[in-house]
Amino acid sequence: MDYLLTEQQVMMRDLARKIADEKIKPVAAHYDETEEFAWPIMKIIADSDLFGVYIPEQYGGLGGGVMDMCLITEEFSRACGGIALGYAGTGLGTFPILLYGSDEQKQRFLPDIAKGKRLAAFCITEAGAGSDAGSIKTTAVKDGDQYILNGTKQWITNAGEAEVYTVIAITDKTKGSRGASAFIVEKGAKGMEFGKKEKKMGIRASATREVIFTDCRVPAANLISKEGMGFIVAMKTLDNSRPGVAAQAVGIAQGALDHAVEYARTRVQFGAPISSFQAIQHMLADMGTQVEAARALAYATARMVDSGAKSISKESAMSKLFASDVAMKVANDAVQIFGGYGYMRDYPVEKYLRDAKITQIYEGTNQIQRNVIAGHMIKESLKKQP
Repeated sequence: MDYLLTEQQVMMRDLARKIADEKIKPVAAHYDETEEFAWPIMKIIADSDLFGVYIPEQYGGLGGGVMDMCLITEEFSRACGGIALGYAGTGLGTFPILLYGSDEQKQRFLPDIAKGKRLAAFCITEAGAGSDAGSIKTTAVKDGDQYILNGTKQWITNAGEAEVYTVIAITDKTKGSRGASAFIVEKGAKGMEFGKKEKKMGIRASATREVIFTDCRVPAANLISKEGMGFIVAMKTLDNSRPGVAAQAVGIAQGALDHAVEYARTRVQFGAPISSFQAIQHMLADMGTQVEAARALAYATARMVDSGAKSISKESAMSKLFASDVAMKVANDAVQIFGGYGYMRDYPVEKYLRDAKITQIYEGTNQIQRNVIAGHMIKESLKKQP
């Protein structure tokens, strides 16, 4: 479909596709096997200036928005969802600064992020606070011109590799989620450590670790917005970033579909390519339609975010929910089309299935997305009552 991209967006997408095809795809299996963080690829992306597509020009970026980030994330994910996450996870960690940071904070952190000199990470999840993000226990206590952070964040994307961390911590325990605040913590801060690198089902090229704060002192100047704004910062960040998860899911689904079509065209059984069998044709037709529908919803939501719409939570949740479910279904069907070969790690599609699963879980499970969507629908219905 023609999504009426601007000339600049087409150029950026094509550049990302070139990097995906020529640089990421040939090494995707290697990084999946070794579970190394793909720093050489991050350097290539940095040299291409694609880290800055969603960052304003006055802070060293290209002045685009969420739509631009989605285009890049999709192309990288088509080759490898794990490697793509080094890029997309940086966007997640950057959104709190973009949305609520002071001009001084933006001037201090965004130019290096835009140039790919520093990756970013977002720290909210804890052992006892996954879907229930309002139950975080990490604390930040004011001490003169500093805050002292204590607590442990779990399953943090880019942890240990990123240089800039946006962290949600409690500054007033008596106010519940309204007592949360957001901070920028730089790697190397005294009292900040990282746990072991997690062994994961998929996205193995992505670094996932605990971030541990033990009397970690952070300058008060690194408080984002003001005390008590942390939960709002976090929720608005996720509203802006979920279309990116949708784009990652679309990319994974498209990659799996591409492999399935190629395999069906060349795999011969009963004297004919299996693509000539109606059962396979119907599977491919459904897969292609689902991918295009997910892409359309992801792009429409990203454009809605970029338009400055005040209420985007429902649509953002819908895009993440639908696209990630599509990614799982399409990747699963791709494995089925490959048959026994699809189950083998010598062939690419089993990796797409493993990578797809996380898109249904992180940045809010799909069950939580359904809660968000239904909640907004009910509120909208009540507003229509006479």
